[in-house]
Amino acid sequence: MIAGLQNVRFEFGARTILEESTWHIQPNEHIGLIGYNGTGKSTLLKLLAGEYSPTSGTVERSRNISIGYLHQDLLSFDTGDSILKVAMGAFEKVLALEKELEDLAHALEAENHQNGEAAEELLIKYSDKLHEMDLLDGYAIHHKTEEVLQGLGFSTMDLQRPFREFSGGWRMRVLLAKMILQKPDLLLLDEPTNHLDLPSIEWLEKYLQHYAGSVVIVSHDKFFLDRMVTEIVELYQQNLHFYNGNYSFYEKEKEMRISLQQRAFENQQDYIRQQEKFIERFRAKATKAAAAQSAMKRLEKLDRIENVELERPDIGIQFRIDKIPGKVLIELKDISKHFGDIEILTNAGAEIDRGDKIALIGANGKGKSTVLRIIAGTESFSGTRNWGHNVEESFYAQHQLESLNINNTVLEEMKMCGSQKNELELRTLLGCFLFSGDDVEKKIRVLSGGEKARVALAKTIAGKANFLLLDEPTNHLDIHSCELLAEALNKYEGSYILVSHDRYFISKTANKIWEIDNGKIKEFKGPYEEWVEWNKRMNAQMKPTAGKQKNEKPEAETSKPQVVQHPINKDVKKLLQKQQRIVDQLDEKIRLLKEECSKLELRLTEPEVYADKKKFVEAESAYKKSDLALSEARIAYDTALENLIALEETQS
Repeated sequence: MIAGLQNVRFEFGARTILEESTWHIQPNEHIGLIGYNGTGKSTLLKLLAGEYSPTSGTVERSRNISIGYLHQDLLSFDTGDSILKVAMGAFEKVLALEKELEDLAHALEAENHQNGEAAEELLIKYSDKLHEMDLLDGYAIHHKTEEVLQGLGFSTMDLQRPFREFSGGWRMRVLLAKMILQKPDLLLLDEPTNHLDLPSIEWLEKYLQHYAGSVVIVSHDKFFLDRMVTEIVELYQQNLHFYNGNYSFYEKEKEMRISLQQRAFENQQDYIRQQEKFIERFRAKATKAAAAQSAMKRLEKLDRIENVELERPDIGIQFRIDKIPGKVLIELKDISKHFGDIEILTNAGAEIDRGDKIALIGANGKGKSTVLRIIAGTESFSGTRNWGHNVEESFYAQHQLESLNINNTVLEEMKMCGSQKNELELRTLLGCFLFSGDDVEKKIRVLSGGEKARVALAKTIAGKANFLLLDEPTNHLDIHSCELLAEALNKYEGSYILVSHDRYFISKTANKIWEIDNGKIKEFKGPYEEWVEWNKRMNAQMKPTAGKQKNEKPEAETSKPQVVQHPINKDVKKLLQKQQRIVDQLDEKIRLLKEECSKLELRLTEPEVYADKKKFVEAESAYKKSDLALSEARIAYDTALENLIALEETQS
C-alpha cells in the first residue's frame, strides 16, 4: 500500500462526508473515484493529498511518497515566466544541478591560469556533477517538456509565451504538464479532461495507460474512465463502495447490487410485517406472550436493510417547441473568418436542416466556438448567413452567465425563460441540474461560477426555442447529470448544434458530426461511433505506402492512362449503371435495417419483454443480428461507392 484511509470519519462543517471508511491504494493502480456532485469527491482527494485532516481514523502514506494533485484551485497561480519554464519547474533537482554546474564553470574559468589544488578540486567536483547530470538524464528535460506540452495542444511558438497570457483552461494544461513530468508515485486528477480537446484527451489517455505510478481520477467522461481505470471507488451515502473493473463494469455490477438489495429489502419488509402481525395478535394472550416478547426483541435487534433510492429518475418533462421551423434552419455561404494570420474559415459553406442534432468537434484553436458565435450572429465574419422560416434560436455559452439577474432566486430565474412550465416541472428540471430542495431558493448572486452555468443551461433547455446552440454544456456536470442532459436533449423536439469534448455525451446526442478542417466545415451524416470508424479508414488510406521508390509510380497511375485514352463504350456504360444500382440497393437496405434496429431497440424497452428473460434474450439476439447486418451493409456501401467514384474518374 502506498496510501489510503483507515477507519476514517470526516466531517466538513455540519456535513458528514465519510463514515468509518477504509481504502488502500496499491502501487500501479488506476482508480476512478465517482459519485454525485456534492457528495465530496474533491474533498476526499484533498484528504488523500494531506490538505485536510480526518475527524477520526488515519490517512496513511508510505514514507517518501510523492503526490501530485491537479485541481481547479491551481488557477490562482500566476507568473510572467514562459509556459516552458513553468512546466520545467517539474525538474527542480536538475535545474539546481544546472545552476551548480554553471557556477563551477565560472569558478574554473577564474582558476584557469593556476594549476594548484583548488583548480584540481573544482575540476573533480565539476566532473562529479556532470556524472550526476547524466544519471538524471538532465540534458533531455527540454525535449521531454516540449513533447508533453505539444501533446497537450501547445504549438512550438506558444512555448516561449508568458504563462499569464493564456486563459484558465490553457493554464490548467501547463500545470497538468508539469505534474506529469514530475512523475509522482500517486497522481490525483480532479476532472483532468475539463479543459482538453479530443486530440489532447487521446494523448493523455495514451500517456496514462503506461504511467508507472498510481492514479486516482475524478471525471464525468465515461469513455475516459473506461479506458483509464481498472477499479471504481464510489462515494455514496457517506460510504466507499469498491468495484474491480472499469466504468462499464461498475454500471452492470451496481445494477445487479441494487437489484439484490431491493429484493433483500422487500423480503425483510415481508418478514417484519409477519412478525408485527404475530406480536399484535398474541402479545395479550398468556400462552403466547413469551413468544410475542421474543419476536419483539428479534425485531429490535434486526439490522435493517435500507430501501434502494431511485438513482436515475426519468426527467418526465416534454421539451416542446413553440413553432415548427421550415426544412432548412440556417444556410452558411462563403463564410470566411480570420484572427490575424490565424485562419478559421475560408469560403466555407454548410447547412443545418430541421431534425439535425450536430456535434461540432476538433482540436482547440480550430474555431468551434467561433463557428457557434457566427451562427448565433455574435461574431463578425464575411459571407452570408441565411435563417430559415420560423427559426427561434437559444445560445448557451459561458458569457450567457452575465445575462442572469443576480437578484432573482434560481426558481424565479427559471420562470423567466418563457417555457410556461409549472413550478413542479421547473423544480424537476432543476433537480437534473443539481439544484434540489431549498437550493432553488438561493439568489443568483451567491452561486458559484459552475452553479450559474448550470442555471443558464437549464434556462436554455427549458425555453421554447426550436434551435439550440450549446458550447461545452457538460463542463460543470457529474456523470449522472450528463446522462440526464443527454436524455433531455433526446426528448427535445427541436434541432441543435453543440460543442463538447465528452465523447460519451456526443455519442448519445448527435446524429451528425461537423469537423473544421483546412478552413472548411466537413459534415459526416451519422453518429459519433460511425464517424470514428470512418475516420480510421480514411486515415489508413491516406498513409503513404511504405517502401515505394521516389521514381516508382503507384499502380493506379500506371494503369489509368490506358483507360483515359478511349471514350465511354457500351460495356463500360453498363458497368457504371450496374455499380450505381448496387449503391442504390445498399442505400435502401441501410434505410430498412435502420428502421428494423429502431423497432427492435424499442421492443427491448417494453416491460413485458424486459420482465421475461426468454423474450428479452430473443429480442436482444434479433437486435444484435440486425445491428451487425447494418454495420456490414454500411461497409459494403462505402466500398461500392468508392468503386463507383473510381469508375467515373477513370472515364472522365
